[in-house]
Amino acid sequence: MLDSLKTGLRAAIKKIVAADGVDEDLIKNLSNDVQRALLQADVDVKIVIAVTKRITERALEEKPPPGLPRKDHIVKILYDEVAAMLGTDSEFDFKAGKLTKILMLGIQGSGKTTTSAKLAMYLTKQGYKVGAIGADTHRPGALEQLRTMCERSHVSVYGDAKSKDPSDIITAGIKQFEGDGLDILLIDTAGRHKEEGELIEEMRRIAKVADPDLALLVIDGTIGSQCGAQAAAFHSAVRVGGIVMTKLDSTAKGGGALAAATATGAQVMYIGTGERVDDIERFSSTRFVGRLLGMGDIQAVLDMAKRLGEEADTDRLKRISGGKMTIEDFYSQLEEMSKGGSLRNMVESMPGFAGSVKDGQLDNLEERVTKWRYIIQSMSGDEKGAPDVINASRTKRIARGSGLGEHDVKELLKNFKNSKGVMKASRGRQMQGMLRKMGLG
Repeated sequence: MLDSLKTGLRAAIKKIVAADGVDEDLIKNLSNDVQRALLQADVDVKIVIAVTKRITERALEEKPPPGLPRKDHIVKILYDEVAAMLGTDSEFDFKAGKLTKILMLGIQGSGKTTTSAKLAMYLTKQGYKVGAIGADTHRPGALEQLRTMCERSHVSVYGDAKSKDPSDIITAGIKQFEGDGLDILLIDTAGRHKEEGELIEEMRRIAKVADPDLALLVIDGTIGSQCGAQAAAFHSAVRVGGIVMTKLDSTAKGGGALAAATATGAQVMYIGTGERVDDIERFSSTRFVGRLLGMGDIQAVLDMAKRLGEEADTDRLKRISGGKMTIEDFYSQLEEMSKGGSLRNMVESMPGFAGSVKDGQLDNLEERVTKWRYIIQSMSGDEKGAPDVINASRTKRIARGSGLGEHDVKELLKNFKNSKGVMKASRGRQMQGMLRKMGLG
Protein backbone atom coordinates (compact mmCIF):
# COMPACT_ATOMS: atom_id res chain seq x y z
CA MET A 1 0.00 0.00 0.00
CA LEU A 2 1.06 3.62 -0.57
CA ASP A 3 4.05 2.48 -2.60
CA SER A 4 5.56 5.86 -3.47
CA LEU A 5 5.46 7.16 0.10
CA LYS A 6 6.78 3.86 1.42
CA THR A 7 9.68 3.83 -1.08
CA GLY A 8 10.63 7.43 -0.35
CA LEU A 9 10.62 7.10 3.44
CA ARG A 10 12.52 3.80 3.41
CA ALA A 11 15.17 5.30 1.14
CA ALA A 12 15.60 8.17 3.61
CA ILE A 13 16.06 5.71 6.48
CA LYS A 14 18.63 3.67 4.54
CA LYS A 15 20.78 6.80 4.16
CA ILE A 16 20.71 7.31 7.92
CA VAL A 17 21.65 3.70 8.66
CA ALA A 18 24.44 3.64 6.06
CA ALA A 19 26.02 6.93 7.18
CA ASP A 20 29.31 6.83 9.10
CA GLY A 21 28.09 9.43 11.56
CA VAL A 22 25.33 11.93 12.25
CA ASP A 23 25.95 15.57 11.45
CA GLU A 24 23.92 18.61 10.45
CA ASP A 25 24.25 17.88 6.72
CA LEU A 26 22.89 14.34 7.18
CA ILE A 27 19.89 15.65 9.12
CA LYS A 28 19.14 18.32 6.50
CA ASN A 29 19.39 15.71 3.74
CA LEU A 30 16.98 13.51 5.67
CA SER A 31 14.55 16.40 5.97
CA ASN A 32 14.77 17.06 2.23
CA ASP A 33 14.22 13.37 1.41
CA VAL A 34 11.18 13.18 3.69
CA GLN A 35 9.82 16.42 2.24
CA ARG A 36 10.15 15.04 -1.29
CA ALA A 37 8.46 11.73 -0.34
CA LEU A 38 5.51 13.49 1.31
CA LEU A 39 5.02 15.92 -1.58
CA GLN A 40 5.08 13.04 -4.08
CA ALA A 41 2.39 11.39 -1.94
CA ASP A 42 0.32 14.55 -2.54
CA VAL A 43 0.41 15.69 1.07
CA ASP A 44 -0.51 19.35 1.46
CA VAL A 45 2.60 21.54 1.17
CA LYS A 46 1.85 23.42 4.42
CA ILE A 47 1.69 20.13 6.33
CA VAL A 48 4.92 18.95 4.71
CA ILE A 49 6.84 22.12 5.62
CA ALA A 50 5.62 22.02 9.24
CA VAL A 51 6.46 18.32 9.68
CA THR A 52 9.94 18.45 8.13
CA LYS A 53 10.74 21.56 10.18
CA ARG A 54 9.90 19.66 13.38
CA ILE A 55 11.95 16.65 12.25
CA THR A 56 14.98 18.88 11.60
CA GLU A 57 14.67 20.77 14.89
CA ARG A 58 14.19 17.63 16.98
CA ALA A 59 17.02 15.73 15.25
CA LEU A 60 19.42 18.63 15.82
CA GLU A 61 18.41 19.54 19.37
CA GLU A 62 17.17 16.41 21.13
CA LYS A 63 19.57 14.09 22.92
CA PRO A 64 18.71 10.39 22.63
CA PRO A 65 17.95 8.57 25.89
CA PRO A 66 20.91 6.66 27.38
CA GLY A 67 21.40 3.41 25.49
CA LEU A 68 19.68 4.46 22.29
CA PRO A 69 22.12 5.32 19.45
CA ARG A 70 21.55 8.70 17.82
CA LYS A 71 20.72 7.12 14.46
CA ASP A 72 17.92 5.09 16.03
CA HIS A 73 16.68 8.16 17.84
CA ILE A 74 16.43 10.04 14.54
CA VAL A 75 14.47 7.16 12.99
CA LYS A 76 12.15 7.27 16.01
CA ILE A 77 11.67 11.04 15.50
CA LEU A 78 10.68 10.35 11.89
CA TYR A 79 8.23 7.71 13.08
CA ASP A 80 6.78 10.07 15.73
CA GLU A 81 6.14 12.88 13.28
CA VAL A 82 4.58 10.74 10.52
CA ALA A 83 2.37 9.00 13.10
CA ALA A 84 1.33 12.37 14.56
CA MET A 85 0.01 13.46 11.15
CA LEU A 86 -2.41 10.52 11.21
CA GLY A 87 -3.51 11.16 14.77
CA THR A 88 -3.12 8.92 17.78
CA ASP A 89 -4.88 5.57 17.86
CA SER A 90 -8.58 6.13 18.51
CA GLU A 91 -9.85 5.39 21.99
CA PHE A 92 -13.53 5.48 20.98
CA ASP A 93 -15.22 2.43 22.44
CA PHE A 94 -18.53 0.75 21.75
CA LYS A 95 -20.44 -0.49 24.78
CA ALA A 96 -22.69 -3.52 24.64
CA GLY A 97 -26.22 -2.79 25.83
CA LYS A 98 -26.00 0.93 24.97
CA LEU A 99 -27.08 2.08 21.52
CA THR A 100 -24.31 3.89 19.63
CA LYS A 101 -25.41 5.71 16.47
CA ILE A 102 -22.77 6.12 13.77
CA LEU A 103 -23.33 8.58 10.93
CA MET A 104 -21.42 7.69 7.75
CA LEU A 105 -20.28 10.72 5.71
CA GLY A 106 -18.43 11.12 2.41
CA ILE A 107 -18.74 12.15 -1.21
CA GLN A 108 -19.97 9.83 -3.94
CA GLY A 109 -17.37 7.30 -5.01
CA SER A 110 -15.56 7.20 -1.68
CA GLY A 111 -16.96 3.73 -0.94
CA LYS A 112 -19.29 4.87 1.84
CA THR A 113 -22.07 2.30 1.35
CA THR A 114 -19.57 -0.53 0.93
CA THR A 115 -17.72 0.67 4.04
CA SER A 116 -20.99 0.76 6.00
CA ALA A 117 -21.56 -2.91 5.13
CA LYS A 118 -17.93 -3.81 5.91
CA LEU A 119 -18.12 -2.06 9.27
CA ALA A 120 -21.41 -3.85 10.01
CA MET A 121 -19.73 -7.22 9.48
CA TYR A 122 -16.59 -6.21 11.41
CA LEU A 123 -18.60 -5.05 14.44
CA THR A 124 -20.86 -8.10 14.28
CA LYS A 125 -17.78 -10.30 14.48
CA GLN A 126 -16.75 -8.33 17.57
CA GLY A 127 -19.95 -9.55 19.22
CA TYR A 128 -22.11 -6.44 18.82
CA LYS A 129 -25.70 -6.49 17.60
CA VAL A 130 -25.76 -4.14 14.60
CA GLY A 131 -28.47 -2.54 12.49
CA ALA A 132 -28.26 -0.18 9.50
CA ILE A 133 -30.33 2.57 7.93
CA GLY A 134 -30.04 3.35 4.21
CA ALA A 135 -30.62 7.11 3.95
CA ASP A 136 -28.96 7.78 0.60
CA THR A 137 -31.87 9.11 -1.47
CA HIS A 138 -29.73 10.42 -4.34
CA ARG A 139 -27.98 7.31 -5.69
CA PRO A 140 -30.23 4.71 -7.32
CA GLY A 141 -29.52 1.26 -5.96
CA ALA A 142 -27.74 2.45 -2.80
CA LEU A 143 -30.35 0.92 -0.47
CA GLU A 144 -30.41 -2.39 -2.34
CA GLN A 145 -26.58 -2.50 -2.33
CA LEU A 146 -26.51 -1.98 1.44
CA ARG A 147 -29.14 -4.69 2.01
CA THR A 148 -27.37 -7.20 -0.23
CA MET A 149 -23.97 -6.64 1.37
CA CYS A 150 -25.37 -6.77 4.92
CA GLU A 151 -27.07 -10.13 4.32
CA ARG A 152 -23.78 -11.99 4.88
CA SER A 153 -23.48 -10.62 8.40
CA HIS A 154 -27.24 -11.02 9.10
CA VAL A 155 -27.54 -7.29 9.79
CA SER A 156 -31.06 -5.84 9.39
CA VAL A 157 -31.33 -2.80 7.12
CA TYR A 158 -34.13 -0.24 7.20
CA GLY A 159 -34.90 2.00 4.22
CA ASP A 160 -37.69 3.49 2.17
CA ALA A 161 -37.04 3.60 -1.57
CA LYS A 162 -40.11 5.79 -2.14
CA SER A 163 -39.09 8.55 0.25
CA LYS A 164 -36.88 11.42 -0.91
CA ASP A 165 -36.35 12.90 2.55
CA PRO A 166 -33.38 11.32 4.38
CA SER A 167 -34.39 12.93 7.68
CA ASP A 168 -37.78 11.16 7.57
CA ILE A 169 -36.07 7.84 6.73
CA ILE A 170 -33.67 8.18 9.66
CA THR A 171 -36.46 9.13 12.08
CA ALA A 172 -38.55 6.13 10.97
CA GLY A 173 -35.50 3.83 11.04
CA ILE A 174 -34.56 4.73 14.61
CA LYS A 175 -38.16 4.10 15.65
CA GLN A 176 -38.21 0.80 13.72
CA PHE A 177 -35.17 -0.52 15.59
CA GLU A 178 -36.44 0.54 19.04
CA GLY A 179 -36.74 -2.48 21.28
CA ASP A 180 -34.47 -4.65 19.11
CA GLY A 181 -31.64 -4.40 21.64
CA LEU A 182 -29.13 -3.01 19.15
CA ASP A 183 -25.66 -2.04 20.29
CA ILE A 184 -24.75 -0.12 17.12
CA LEU A 185 -26.83 1.58 14.43
CA LEU A 186 -25.04 2.56 11.20
CA ILE A 187 -26.61 5.34 9.11
CA ASP A 188 -25.54 5.49 5.44
CA THR A 189 -26.05 8.92 3.82
CA ALA A 190 -25.86 10.48 0.37
CA GLY A 191 -22.64 11.60 -1.23
CA ARG A 192 -24.01 12.99 -4.47
CA HIS A 193 -25.64 16.38 -4.84
CA LYS A 194 -25.83 19.03 -7.55
CA GLU A 195 -24.11 21.56 -5.29
CA GLU A 196 -21.64 20.91 -2.50
CA GLY A 197 -23.40 23.53 -0.40
CA GLU A 198 -26.67 21.61 -0.64
CA LEU A 199 -24.95 18.38 0.35
CA ILE A 200 -23.37 19.97 3.42
CA GLU A 201 -26.68 21.55 4.41
CA GLU A 202 -28.37 18.15 4.07
CA MET A 203 -25.74 16.65 6.40
CA ARG A 204 -26.52 19.35 8.98
CA ARG A 205 -30.23 18.45 8.90
CA ILE A 206 -29.48 14.72 9.09
CA ALA A 207 -27.11 15.18 12.04
CA LYS A 208 -29.76 17.12 13.93
CA VAL A 209 -32.29 14.31 13.46
CA ALA A 210 -29.89 11.40 14.00
CA ASP A 211 -28.01 12.93 16.97
CA PRO A 212 -25.07 10.56 16.31
CA ASP A 213 -22.56 9.44 18.91
CA LEU A 214 -19.89 9.27 16.20
CA ALA A 215 -19.58 10.69 12.67
CA LEU A 216 -17.22 8.71 10.45
CA LEU A 217 -15.86 10.39 7.32
CA VAL A 218 -15.07 7.94 4.51
CA ILE A 219 -12.16 9.10 2.34
CA ASP A 220 -10.95 7.57 -0.94
CA GLY A 221 -7.25 6.76 -0.44
CA THR A 222 -6.46 7.36 -4.12
CA ILE A 223 -7.37 11.04 -3.83
CA GLY A 224 -4.61 13.37 -2.72
CA SER A 225 -4.47 16.53 -0.66
CA GLN A 226 -7.86 17.76 -1.95
CA CYS A 227 -9.32 15.43 0.70
CA GLY A 228 -8.42 18.13 3.20
CA ALA A 229 -10.97 20.55 1.72
CA GLN A 230 -13.63 17.82 1.59
CA ALA A 231 -12.97 16.84 5.20
CA ALA A 232 -13.06 20.46 6.37
CA ALA A 233 -16.40 21.02 4.60
CA PHE A 234 -18.05 17.99 6.23
CA HIS A 235 -16.49 18.87 9.57
CA SER A 236 -18.11 22.34 9.41
CA ALA A 237 -21.53 20.67 9.23
CA VAL A 238 -21.04 17.64 11.47
CA ARG A 239 -18.18 17.19 13.93
CA VAL A 240 -16.13 14.42 12.39
CA GLY A 241 -15.01 12.03 15.11
CA GLY A 242 -13.15 9.51 12.99
CA ILE A 243 -11.90 8.77 9.48
CA VAL A 244 -12.14 5.60 7.38
CA MET A 245 -9.63 5.30 4.53
CA THR A 246 -10.69 3.17 1.56
CA LYS A 247 -8.86 1.83 -1.51
CA LEU A 248 -5.47 1.74 0.19
CA ASP A 249 -3.76 -0.29 -2.52
CA SER A 250 -0.53 0.42 -4.40
CA THR A 251 -2.15 3.29 -6.33
CA ALA A 252 -2.98 5.21 -3.14
CA LYS A 253 -0.70 8.15 -2.56
CA GLY A 254 -1.55 8.60 1.10
CA GLY A 255 -1.90 12.38 1.06
CA GLY A 256 -5.65 12.07 1.55
CA ALA A 257 -5.35 10.34 4.92
CA LEU A 258 -2.88 12.94 6.19
CA ALA A 259 -4.87 15.89 4.83
CA ALA A 260 -8.21 14.65 6.22
CA ALA A 261 -6.76 13.94 9.65
CA THR A 262 -5.12 17.35 9.79
CA ALA A 263 -8.22 19.24 8.58
CA THR A 264 -10.57 17.65 11.13
CA GLY A 265 -8.30 16.83 14.03
CA ALA A 266 -9.89 13.36 13.96
CA GLN A 267 -8.08 10.05 14.05
CA VAL A 268 -8.05 7.51 11.25
CA MET A 269 -10.11 4.75 12.90
CA TYR A 270 -10.51 2.10 10.18
CA ILE A 271 -8.91 1.25 6.85
CA GLY A 272 -10.33 -0.72 3.94
CA THR A 273 -7.81 -3.32 2.83
CA GLY A 274 -9.52 -4.98 -0.16
CA GLU A 275 -12.68 -5.61 -2.14
CA ARG A 276 -14.32 -8.25 0.04
CA VAL A 277 -16.94 -7.34 2.66
CA ASP A 278 -14.61 -8.47 5.44
CA ASP A 279 -11.61 -6.48 4.16
CA ILE A 280 -11.54 -3.82 6.88
CA GLU A 281 -9.40 -3.43 9.98
CA ARG A 282 -9.03 -1.15 12.99
CA PHE A 283 -6.35 1.41 12.28
CA SER A 284 -3.17 1.48 14.35
CA SER A 285 -0.73 4.31 13.65
CA THR A 286 2.09 2.18 15.11
CA ARG A 287 1.51 -0.70 12.70
CA PHE A 288 0.64 1.51 9.73
CA VAL A 289 3.66 3.81 9.97
CA GLY A 290 5.86 0.84 10.86
CA ARG A 291 4.86 -0.76 7.55
CA LEU A 292 5.59 2.45 5.67
CA LEU A 293 9.06 2.67 7.20
CA GLY A 294 9.78 -1.04 6.72
CA MET A 295 9.94 -1.64 10.46
CA GLY A 296 7.10 -4.11 10.97
CA ASP A 297 5.19 -3.39 14.15
CA ILE A 298 7.76 -1.29 15.98
CA GLN A 299 5.95 -1.10 19.33
CA ALA A 300 8.46 -3.48 20.92
CA VAL A 301 11.31 -1.24 19.77
CA LEU A 302 9.54 1.88 21.06
CA ASP A 303 8.95 0.17 24.41
CA MET A 304 12.60 -0.82 24.60
CA ALA A 305 13.71 2.74 23.83
CA LYS A 306 11.48 3.98 26.64
CA ARG A 307 12.83 1.38 29.08
CA LEU A 308 16.40 2.22 28.17
CA GLY A 309 15.72 5.86 28.91
CA GLU A 310 14.23 5.00 32.29
CA GLU A 311 16.46 2.16 33.45
CA ALA A 312 19.77 2.43 31.62
CA ASP A 313 22.98 1.73 33.50
CA THR A 314 25.33 4.42 32.13
CA ASP A 315 28.55 2.59 33.06
CA ARG A 316 27.33 -0.62 31.47
CA LEU A 317 26.37 1.18 28.26
CA LYS A 318 29.78 2.82 28.06
CA ARG A 319 31.45 -0.58 28.39
CA ILE A 320 29.22 -2.12 25.71
CA SER A 321 29.63 0.71 23.21
CA GLY A 322 33.38 0.74 23.83
CA GLY A 323 33.79 -2.97 23.12
CA LYS A 324 34.58 -3.77 26.79
CA MET A 325 31.45 -5.75 27.51
CA THR A 326 31.53 -8.36 30.27
CA ILE A 327 29.56 -11.60 30.47
CA GLU A 328 27.32 -9.88 33.02
CA ASP A 329 26.63 -7.12 30.48
CA PHE A 330 25.87 -9.76 27.86
CA TYR A 331 23.48 -11.44 30.30
CA SER A 332 21.73 -8.14 31.06
CA GLN A 333 21.24 -7.62 27.30
CA LEU A 334 19.54 -11.03 27.03
CA GLU A 335 17.32 -10.18 29.98
CA GLU A 336 16.48 -6.78 28.44
CA MET A 337 15.45 -8.47 25.20
CA SER A 338 13.26 -10.95 27.05
CA LYS A 339 11.35 -8.08 28.72
CA GLY A 340 10.14 -6.94 25.30
CA GLY A 341 8.60 -10.35 24.59
CA SER A 342 10.07 -13.29 22.76
CA LEU A 343 13.13 -12.94 20.56
CA ARG A 344 10.82 -13.73 17.65
CA ASN A 345 8.79 -10.56 18.32
CA MET A 346 11.92 -8.54 18.99
CA VAL A 347 13.80 -9.55 15.83
CA GLU A 348 10.73 -9.16 13.62
CA SER A 349 10.18 -5.67 15.01
CA MET A 350 13.71 -4.45 14.23
CA PRO A 351 14.17 -2.08 11.26
CA GLY A 352 14.96 -4.09 8.14
CA PHE A 353 14.29 -7.49 9.75
CA ALA A 354 10.51 -7.84 9.48
CA GLY A 355 9.92 -11.24 7.84
CA SER A 356 13.57 -11.82 6.92
CA VAL A 357 14.42 -14.48 9.52
CA LYS A 358 12.92 -17.95 9.14
CA ASP A 359 10.81 -19.52 11.90
CA GLY A 360 13.20 -22.45 12.33
CA GLN A 361 16.14 -20.13 12.81
CA LEU A 362 14.30 -18.08 15.43
CA ASP A 363 13.23 -21.19 17.33
CA ASN A 364 16.84 -22.36 17.33
CA LEU A 365 18.07 -18.98 18.56
CA GLU A 366 15.54 -18.85 21.39
CA GLU A 367 16.60 -22.32 22.52
CA ARG A 368 20.26 -21.25 22.57
CA VAL A 369 19.51 -18.05 24.51
CA THR A 370 17.67 -20.09 27.14
CA LYS A 371 20.73 -22.34 27.51
CA TRP A 372 23.03 -19.34 27.72
CA ARG A 373 21.09 -17.93 30.65
CA TYR A 374 21.62 -21.17 32.61
CA ILE A 375 25.32 -21.17 31.74
CA ILE A 376 25.88 -17.56 32.79
CA GLN A 377 24.02 -18.16 36.06
CA SER A 378 26.47 -21.01 36.77
CA MET A 379 29.55 -18.78 36.43
CA SER A 380 31.38 -17.12 39.31
CA GLY A 381 31.61 -13.35 39.60
CA ASP A 382 35.23 -13.39 38.39
CA GLU A 383 34.31 -15.46 35.34
CA LYS A 384 31.48 -13.12 34.41
CA GLY A 385 33.71 -10.07 34.78
CA ALA A 386 36.76 -11.52 32.98
CA PRO A 387 35.69 -14.50 30.82
CA ASP A 388 39.27 -14.95 29.53
CA VAL A 389 40.05 -16.79 32.78
CA ILE A 390 37.69 -19.61 31.78
CA ASN A 391 39.97 -22.55 30.95
CA ALA A 392 39.20 -26.23 30.27
CA SER A 393 38.59 -27.17 33.92
CA ARG A 394 36.36 -24.15 34.51
CA THR A 395 34.42 -24.98 31.34
CA LYS A 396 33.72 -28.48 32.73
CA ARG A 397 32.55 -27.07 36.09
CA ILE A 398 30.26 -24.50 34.45
CA ALA A 399 28.79 -27.18 32.17
CA ARG A 400 28.05 -29.44 35.17
CA GLY A 401 26.51 -26.55 37.11
CA SER A 402 24.20 -25.60 34.27
CA GLY A 403 23.24 -29.17 33.39
CA LEU A 404 24.49 -28.64 29.82
CA GLY A 405 27.40 -29.82 27.69
CA GLU A 406 30.87 -28.28 27.42
CA HIS A 407 30.18 -27.48 23.76
CA ASP A 408 27.26 -25.24 24.89
CA VAL A 409 29.61 -23.28 27.16
CA LYS A 410 32.15 -22.89 24.35
CA GLU A 411 29.43 -21.76 21.96
CA LEU A 412 28.33 -19.05 24.41
CA LEU A 413 31.91 -17.81 24.87
CA LYS A 414 32.44 -17.72 21.11
CA ASN A 415 29.26 -15.68 20.53
CA PHE A 416 30.12 -13.39 23.42
CA LYS A 417 33.54 -12.60 21.93
CA ASN A 418 32.04 -12.04 18.48
CA SER A 419 29.40 -9.67 19.82
CA LYS A 420 31.91 -7.50 21.69
CA GLY A 421 33.31 -6.15 18.45
CA VAL A 422 29.93 -5.92 16.78
CA MET A 423 28.60 -3.75 19.61
CA LYS A 424 30.84 -0.91 18.45
CA ALA A 425 28.92 -0.65 15.17
CA SER A 426 25.60 1.08 14.72
CA ARG A 427 22.66 -0.77 16.19
CA GLY A 428 21.24 -1.81 12.82
CA ARG A 429 24.56 -3.29 11.71
CA GLN A 430 25.14 -4.59 15.23
CA MET A 431 21.95 -6.62 15.19
CA GLN A 432 22.65 -7.93 11.69
CA GLY A 433 26.21 -8.89 12.60
CA MET A 434 25.25 -10.55 15.84
CA LEU A 435 22.52 -12.61 14.18
CA ARG A 436 24.88 -13.58 11.38
CA LYS A 437 27.41 -14.82 13.93
CA MET A 438 24.62 -16.85 15.48
CA GLY A 439 23.91 -18.53 12.16
CA LEU A 440 20.94 -16.42 11.11
CA GLY A 441 22.56 -14.21 8.48
